[in-house]
Amino acid sequence: MRAQPIPTSVGIGLRPAHVAHVLHHRPAVPFFELHSENLFCAGGVLWDAFDALRRDYPVSLHGVGLSLGSAEPLDPAHLAALRALVQRAEPALVSEHVCWGAIGGRHYNDLLPLPYTEEALELMVARVGQLQETLGRRVLVENVSSYIHFSHSTLSEWEFLAALAARSGCGLLLDVNNVYVNSVNHGFDAQRFIDGVPAAAVGELHLAGFTRKQGLGGELLIDSHDQRVDAAVWALYGYTLARLGAKPTLIEWDQHLPDFAVLEDEARLATEHLDVVAALAA
Repeated sequence: MRAQPIPTSVGIGLRPAHVAHVLHHRPAVPFFELHSENLFCAGGVLWDAFDALRRDYPVSLHGVGLSLGSAEPLDPAHLAALRALVQRAEPALVSEHVCWGAIGGRHYNDLLPLPYTEEALELMVARVGQLQETLGRRVLVENVSSYIHFSHSTLSEWEFLAALAARSGCGLLLDVNNVYVNSVNHGFDAQRFIDGVPAAAVGELHLAGFTRKQGLGGELLIDSHDQRVDAAVWALYGYTLARLGAKPTLIEWDQHLPDFAVLEDEARLATEHLDVVAALAA
């Protein structure tokens, strides 16, 4: 059963703790996104729940463990499991991250940034091409938060993403929270980042909360996904919609999960921003 297309509205990232609530109450959420790796098993409680949900809701799959940017080849077992899942689930969208997280047989359970160089770009273009060929479909790739800067980078992050989309034919999943977090951590203009992203390549937006920490060099923002979207990120989201146009948007929350009603409220706030863009375009 092919999934329904993702509407240009606001969905919610569904975590296992909220599955029972969603199955029982069937909330009026336009679409759900699930982590691909949680569904790699061919059956079980979570798969059965997902199978039931996709009959009533559009769904997308968001991968966190493929490590597209690693210097080592893609894990063939992981790639095969993802291919089998996509063939079975037929999701509306499939996405991954512009990052690495595994090397030397070790997986670091994190989304680690790349240097923005021509060498890294060529590697990512090849890996995204391999992924899209394996899955037989276009994928979206997401910008990640980062807490280090590579001195040998020759491109800005937005130039890197634009070139990756142009050369590989992939789409972009633009995480607005990550743009803001990185702009503070690395001292660049977040609006300039948005201006440098090709609107036609962006297939989805993500919103989440961050945590403020004090580091040796001053304040550091951590992409913690454990609280409400910050006012500064809402402002940047409004700018993003004005610049790129209305895009499907997802609310993410991964730690210290609140009641599902809190996620619905965040989705309502994002919908208000989308409605403003729709009204201006009318």
